[in-house]
Amino acid sequence: MENRKETLRVCKKCLLREGEEEEYWINLEQYIANLEEEVRVSQEEYERRLHICGQCEKIINGMCRVCGCFVELRCALKVRHCADVKKKW
Repeated sequence: MENRKETLRVCKKCLLREGEEEEYWINLEQYIANLEEEVRVSQEEYERRLHICGQCEKIINGMCRVCGCFVELRCALKVRHCADVKKKW
């Protein structure tokens, strides 16, 4: 049974910008950069949120397994928060 678990494991990546899907990251980065200032958090807050999400066990391939969002986009928006039951930010 232990070998079966090894076979079914999925390769986790913390964030899209750290993965092989570079084109997706570039498009998302451009989208975030073009958000109006009043809806976007500061760069410092964005990096703080990303750091927290980057350490979360519920992130896979740059997506939150709780809500299905791309964490880079969720972290950039003022009106959004951590989707986990126990909010991390």
